[in-house]
Amino acid sequence: MHQGIVISLGSVNADFQVRVDRRPDLSETLLAHDFLQLSGGKAANVAYLARKLNVSAMLIAHVGDDALAEQALQPLRDIGVDLRHVHTVVGKPTGVSMITVPPDGKKGIILAGNANNDWSKDDIAEVGAAIADAPLGSVLVVDYEIAPFIVEHAIAAAHERDIPVILDPSPADRVDPKLFPQVTYIVPDAGEAKKLTGIAIDSVDHAMQAAHHFMEQGVKNACVKLEDGGCVLVNRDMRFHVPSIPLEVVDATGAGDAFAGALAVAVLEGRSLQDAACFATAASHAAVTKYGSQPAYPTRSQLNTLFEQLTHHAHVLS
Repeated sequence: MHQGIVISLGSVNADFQVRVDRRPDLSETLLAHDFLQLSGGKAANVAYLARKLNVSAMLIAHVGDDALAEQALQPLRDIGVDLRHVHTVVGKPTGVSMITVPPDGKKGIILAGNANNDWSKDDIAEVGAAIADAPLGSVLVVDYEIAPFIVEHAIAAAHERDIPVILDPSPADRVDPKLFPQVTYIVPDAGEAKKLTGIAIDSVDHAMQAAHHFMEQGVKNACVKLEDGGCVLVNRDMRFHVPSIPLEVVDATGAGDAFAGALAVAVLEGRSLQDAACFATAASHAAVTKYGSQPAYPTRSQLNTLFEQLTHHAHVLS
Protein backbone atom coordinates (compact mmCIF):
# COMPACT_ATOMS: atom_id res chain seq x y z
CA MET A 1 0.00 0.00 0.00
CA HIS A 2 1.39 3.40 -0.98
CA GLN A 3 1.42 6.17 1.61
CA GLY A 4 -0.62 9.26 0.81
CA ILE A 5 0.94 12.49 -0.43
CA VAL A 6 0.21 16.19 -0.14
CA ILE A 7 -1.13 17.43 -3.48
CA SER A 8 -0.57 21.17 -3.70
CA LEU A 9 -2.41 23.05 -6.46
CA GLY A 10 -2.05 26.80 -6.85
CA SER A 11 0.48 29.56 -7.24
CA VAL A 12 4.25 29.40 -7.58
CA ASN A 13 6.23 32.65 -7.73
CA ALA A 14 9.62 34.22 -7.80
CA ASP A 15 9.69 36.31 -4.61
CA PHE A 16 11.62 39.58 -4.29
CA GLN A 17 11.71 40.67 -0.68
CA VAL A 18 13.15 43.62 1.25
CA ARG A 19 13.04 44.97 4.76
CA VAL A 20 11.95 48.57 5.31
CA ASP A 21 12.27 50.69 8.46
CA ARG A 22 8.68 51.90 8.16
CA ARG A 23 5.79 51.78 5.75
CA PRO A 24 6.25 54.16 2.81
CA ASP A 25 4.18 57.30 2.40
CA LEU A 26 2.28 57.96 -0.80
CA SER A 27 4.56 58.88 -3.74
CA GLU A 28 7.68 58.34 -1.60
CA THR A 29 10.87 56.53 -2.54
CA LEU A 30 11.83 54.62 0.60
CA LEU A 31 15.25 53.03 0.96
CA ALA A 32 15.22 49.32 1.80
CA HIS A 33 17.73 46.66 2.86
CA ASP A 34 18.18 42.89 3.27
CA PHE A 35 17.17 42.06 -0.30
CA LEU A 36 16.22 38.43 -0.93
CA GLN A 37 15.36 36.45 -4.05
CA LEU A 38 13.35 33.38 -3.13
CA SER A 39 10.93 30.71 -4.26
CA GLY A 40 7.39 31.49 -3.18
CA GLY A 41 3.71 31.22 -3.95
CA LYS A 42 1.06 29.56 -1.82
CA ALA A 43 1.15 26.13 -3.43
CA ALA A 44 4.93 26.12 -3.66
CA ASN A 45 5.22 26.99 0.03
CA VAL A 46 2.75 24.26 1.04
CA ALA A 47 4.69 21.64 -0.92
CA TYR A 48 8.02 22.87 0.47
CA LEU A 49 6.76 22.71 4.06
CA ALA A 50 5.46 19.17 3.57
CA ARG A 51 8.84 18.02 2.27
CA LYS A 52 10.63 19.82 5.12
CA LEU A 53 8.55 17.58 7.39
CA ASN A 54 9.57 14.48 5.37
CA VAL A 55 6.17 13.99 3.73
CA SER A 56 5.87 13.38 -0.02
CA ALA A 57 4.45 16.35 -1.93
CA MET A 58 3.37 16.96 -5.51
CA LEU A 59 2.97 20.46 -6.97
CA ILE A 60 0.46 21.23 -9.72
CA ALA A 61 1.20 24.69 -11.09
CA HIS A 62 2.29 26.87 -14.00
CA VAL A 63 5.47 28.90 -14.51
CA GLY A 64 6.59 31.10 -17.39
CA ASP A 65 9.27 30.47 -19.99
CA ASP A 66 11.70 32.92 -18.38
CA ALA A 67 14.72 32.78 -16.08
CA LEU A 68 12.55 33.41 -13.02
CA ALA A 69 11.05 29.92 -13.37
CA GLU A 70 14.26 28.40 -12.01
CA GLN A 71 14.29 30.82 -9.07
CA ALA A 72 10.77 29.64 -8.26
CA LEU A 73 11.38 25.91 -8.78
CA GLN A 74 14.98 25.13 -7.81
CA PRO A 75 14.46 25.05 -4.01
CA LEU A 76 11.43 22.81 -4.52
CA ARG A 77 13.44 20.48 -6.74
CA ASP A 78 16.29 20.43 -4.23
CA ILE A 79 14.03 19.39 -1.35
CA GLY A 80 12.33 16.67 -3.39
CA VAL A 81 8.93 18.06 -4.40
CA ASP A 82 7.39 16.14 -7.33
CA LEU A 83 7.30 18.71 -10.16
CA ARG A 84 5.97 16.49 -12.96
CA HIS A 85 2.77 18.51 -13.11
CA VAL A 86 4.40 21.93 -13.17
CA HIS A 87 4.19 23.18 -16.75
CA THR A 88 5.78 26.05 -18.61
CA VAL A 89 3.45 28.53 -20.32
CA VAL A 90 5.12 29.73 -23.52
CA GLY A 91 5.23 33.48 -23.92
CA LYS A 92 4.24 34.22 -20.32
CA PRO A 93 6.38 35.37 -17.37
CA THR A 94 6.57 33.45 -14.12
CA GLY A 95 4.48 34.81 -11.27
CA VAL A 96 6.26 37.53 -9.28
CA SER A 97 5.65 38.58 -5.69
CA MET A 98 7.15 41.84 -4.41
CA ILE A 99 7.27 41.90 -0.62
CA THR A 100 8.10 44.62 1.90
CA VAL A 101 8.58 43.71 5.55
CA PRO A 102 8.42 46.53 8.13
CA PRO A 103 9.75 46.24 11.70
CA ASP A 104 6.54 44.67 13.02
CA GLY A 105 6.93 41.83 10.50
CA LYS A 106 3.48 42.39 8.96
CA LYS A 107 4.44 42.14 5.32
CA GLY A 108 2.94 43.94 2.36
CA ILE A 109 2.71 42.04 -0.93
CA ILE A 110 2.13 43.06 -4.53
CA LEU A 111 1.50 39.98 -6.67
CA ALA A 112 1.71 39.71 -10.45
CA GLY A 113 0.05 36.37 -11.12
CA ASN A 114 1.35 36.04 -14.71
CA ALA A 115 1.58 32.32 -15.63
CA ASN A 116 -0.40 31.39 -12.51
CA ASN A 117 -3.51 32.72 -14.22
CA ASP A 118 -2.85 31.12 -17.60
CA TRP A 119 -4.79 27.83 -17.64
CA SER A 120 -6.94 26.41 -20.41
CA LYS A 121 -9.72 23.86 -20.68
CA ASP A 122 -7.07 21.38 -21.85
CA ASP A 123 -5.53 21.49 -18.36
CA ILE A 124 -8.68 20.18 -16.69
CA ALA A 125 -8.07 16.56 -17.72
CA GLU A 126 -4.46 16.53 -16.49
CA VAL A 127 -5.35 18.06 -13.13
CA GLY A 128 -8.15 15.53 -12.71
CA ALA A 129 -5.88 12.65 -13.69
CA ALA A 130 -3.13 13.76 -11.29
CA ILE A 131 -5.61 13.77 -8.43
CA ALA A 132 -7.21 10.50 -9.55
CA ASP A 133 -3.81 8.77 -9.69
CA ALA A 134 -2.66 9.96 -6.27
CA PRO A 135 -2.18 7.25 -3.61
CA LEU A 136 -4.95 6.50 -1.15
CA GLY A 137 -4.71 8.67 1.94
CA SER A 138 -3.59 11.76 0.02
CA VAL A 139 -4.71 15.31 0.82
CA LEU A 140 -5.38 18.18 -1.61
CA VAL A 141 -4.46 21.76 -0.71
CA VAL A 142 -5.67 24.40 -3.13
CA ASP A 143 -5.66 28.20 -3.30
CA TYR A 144 -7.31 30.74 -5.59
CA GLU A 145 -4.15 32.42 -6.89
CA ILE A 146 -4.76 30.51 -10.14
CA ALA A 147 -7.65 30.36 -12.62
CA PRO A 148 -10.81 29.69 -10.54
CA PHE A 149 -12.25 27.12 -12.94
CA ILE A 150 -9.22 24.89 -12.31
CA VAL A 151 -9.85 25.13 -8.55
CA GLU A 152 -13.46 24.09 -9.13
CA HIS A 153 -12.53 21.00 -11.16
CA ALA A 154 -9.75 20.00 -8.75
CA ILE A 155 -12.06 20.14 -5.75
CA ALA A 156 -14.66 18.07 -7.61
CA ALA A 157 -12.02 15.48 -8.59
CA ALA A 158 -10.78 15.16 -5.01
CA HIS A 159 -14.31 14.99 -3.63
CA GLU A 160 -15.14 12.17 -6.04
CA ARG A 161 -12.22 10.14 -4.64
CA ASP A 162 -12.93 11.05 -0.99
CA ILE A 163 -9.61 12.92 -0.84
CA PRO A 164 -9.79 15.59 1.89
CA VAL A 165 -9.72 19.13 0.48
CA ILE A 166 -8.04 21.99 2.34
CA LEU A 167 -9.07 25.32 0.81
CA ASP A 168 -6.99 28.44 1.34
CA PRO A 169 -9.58 31.03 0.24
CA SER A 170 -7.17 33.62 -1.09
CA PRO A 171 -7.88 35.95 -2.75
CA ALA A 172 -11.31 35.90 -1.17
CA ASP A 173 -13.04 37.70 -4.03
CA ARG A 174 -12.41 34.67 -6.29
CA VAL A 175 -13.97 32.14 -3.92
CA ASP A 176 -17.19 30.42 -4.99
CA PRO A 177 -19.22 29.38 -1.89
CA LYS A 178 -21.11 26.86 -4.01
CA LEU A 179 -18.01 24.64 -3.68
CA PHE A 180 -18.10 24.64 0.14
CA PRO A 181 -20.06 21.37 0.50
CA GLN A 182 -17.09 19.63 -1.18
CA VAL A 183 -14.52 21.32 1.11
CA THR A 184 -13.24 19.39 4.12
CA TYR A 185 -11.27 22.24 5.71
CA ILE A 186 -11.28 25.98 5.03
CA VAL A 187 -8.40 28.04 6.47
CA PRO A 188 -9.08 31.79 6.05
CA ASP A 189 -7.12 34.46 7.86
CA ALA A 190 -9.03 37.19 9.67
CA GLY A 191 -9.27 39.46 6.62
CA GLU A 192 -10.44 36.68 4.31
CA ALA A 193 -12.99 35.49 6.87
CA LYS A 194 -14.42 39.01 7.11
CA LYS A 195 -14.71 39.33 3.33
CA LEU A 196 -16.44 35.96 3.02
CA THR A 197 -18.78 36.22 6.02
CA GLY A 198 -19.14 39.94 6.76
CA ILE A 199 -17.99 39.32 10.35
CA ALA A 200 -15.05 41.34 11.68
CA ILE A 201 -12.67 38.86 13.33
CA ASP A 202 -11.69 40.94 16.36
CA SER A 203 -12.32 38.30 19.04
CA VAL A 204 -12.48 34.55 19.54
CA ASP A 205 -16.29 34.75 19.67
CA HIS A 206 -16.44 36.51 16.31
CA ALA A 207 -14.05 33.96 14.82
CA MET A 208 -16.40 31.24 16.06
CA GLN A 209 -19.35 33.02 14.45
CA ALA A 210 -17.49 33.17 11.14
CA ALA A 211 -16.57 29.50 11.40
CA HIS A 212 -20.22 28.59 11.97
CA HIS A 213 -21.13 30.67 8.91
CA PHE A 214 -18.79 28.53 6.78
CA MET A 215 -20.33 25.37 8.23
CA GLU A 216 -23.84 26.58 7.40
CA GLN A 217 -22.65 26.86 3.79
CA GLY A 218 -21.48 23.25 3.80
CA VAL A 219 -17.81 23.26 4.90
CA LYS A 220 -17.10 20.31 7.20
CA ASN A 221 -14.35 21.91 9.32
CA ALA A 222 -13.64 25.65 9.56
CA CYS A 223 -10.25 26.85 10.82
CA VAL A 224 -10.34 30.65 11.20
CA LYS A 225 -6.93 32.17 11.90
CA LEU A 226 -6.75 35.01 14.41
CA GLU A 227 -4.74 38.21 14.09
CA ASP A 228 -2.61 37.23 17.11
CA GLY A 229 -1.48 33.95 15.48
CA GLY A 230 -3.95 31.62 17.15
CA CYS A 231 -6.93 29.93 15.50
CA VAL A 232 -10.35 28.45 16.14
CA LEU A 233 -11.53 25.13 14.72
CA VAL A 234 -15.25 24.44 14.47
CA ASN A 235 -17.20 21.48 13.17
CA ARG A 236 -20.55 19.94 14.05
CA ASP A 237 -19.10 18.17 17.10
CA MET A 238 -16.55 20.61 18.48
CA ARG A 239 -15.51 24.22 19.09
CA PHE A 240 -11.77 24.41 19.71
CA HIS A 241 -9.47 27.37 20.40
CA VAL A 242 -5.69 27.39 19.99
CA PRO A 243 -4.36 30.57 21.62
CA SER A 244 -1.10 32.04 20.38
CA ILE A 245 2.06 31.93 22.46
CA PRO A 246 4.39 34.93 22.88
CA LEU A 247 7.19 35.21 20.33
CA GLU A 248 8.99 37.89 18.34
CA VAL A 249 7.43 38.36 14.90
CA VAL A 250 10.27 38.90 12.43
CA ASP A 251 8.45 38.29 9.13
CA ALA A 252 4.91 37.00 8.59
CA THR A 253 5.52 36.09 4.93
CA GLY A 254 4.35 32.54 4.22
CA ALA A 255 2.91 31.91 7.70
CA GLY A 256 -0.55 31.16 6.34
CA ASP A 257 0.90 28.75 3.77
CA ALA A 258 2.79 26.99 6.56
CA PHE A 259 -0.50 26.60 8.42
CA ALA A 260 -2.17 25.00 5.39
CA GLY A 261 0.79 22.74 4.67
CA ALA A 262 1.13 21.54 8.25
CA LEU A 263 -2.61 20.94 8.49
CA ALA A 264 -2.36 18.76 5.39
CA VAL A 265 0.50 16.78 6.94
CA ALA A 266 -1.46 16.33 10.18
CA VAL A 267 -4.56 15.12 8.30
CA LEU A 268 -2.44 12.77 6.18
CA GLU A 269 -0.86 11.36 9.34
CA GLY A 270 -4.27 10.71 10.90
CA ARG A 271 -3.92 13.10 13.82
CA SER A 272 -6.98 14.14 15.81
CA LEU A 273 -8.59 17.43 14.74
CA GLN A 274 -7.43 19.12 17.93
CA ASP A 275 -3.85 18.02 17.34
CA ALA A 276 -4.09 19.01 13.68
CA ALA A 277 -5.13 22.55 14.63
CA CYS A 278 -2.25 22.81 17.13
CA PHE A 279 0.22 21.36 14.61
CA ALA A 280 -0.82 23.86 11.93
CA THR A 281 -0.69 26.76 14.38
CA ALA A 282 2.77 25.67 15.49
CA ALA A 283 3.99 25.79 11.88
CA SER A 284 2.64 29.29 11.36
CA HIS A 285 4.25 30.38 14.63
CA ALA A 286 7.62 29.02 13.51
CA ALA A 287 7.32 30.71 10.12
CA VAL A 288 7.18 34.23 11.57
CA THR A 289 10.36 33.93 13.63
CA LYS A 290 12.82 34.24 10.72
CA TYR A 291 13.21 36.41 7.64
CA GLY A 292 11.85 34.92 4.41
CA SER A 293 9.13 32.33 3.84
CA GLN A 294 10.56 28.91 2.89
CA PRO A 295 13.89 29.57 4.71
CA ALA A 296 11.90 30.11 7.91
CA TYR A 297 9.98 26.83 7.78
CA PRO A 298 10.71 24.50 10.70
CA THR A 299 12.13 21.01 10.92
CA ARG A 300 9.98 18.30 12.49
CA SER A 301 11.77 18.63 15.85
CA GLN A 302 11.43 22.43 15.89
CA LEU A 303 7.75 22.12 15.04
CA ASN A 304 7.16 19.54 17.76
CA THR A 305 8.59 21.87 20.41
CA LEU A 306 6.06 24.58 19.53
CA PHE A 307 3.31 21.99 19.17
CA GLU A 308 3.81 20.80 22.73
CA GLN A 309 3.57 24.38 24.04
CA LEU A 310 0.41 25.09 22.07
CA THR A 311 -1.37 21.87 23.09
CA HIS A 312 -0.84 22.88 26.73
CA HIS A 313 -2.89 26.04 26.21
CA ALA A 314 -5.44 24.88 23.62
CA HIS A 315 -8.92 24.02 24.87
CA VAL A 316 -12.42 22.98 23.83
CA LEU A 317 -15.05 25.70 24.17
CA SER A 318 -18.57 24.97 25.35
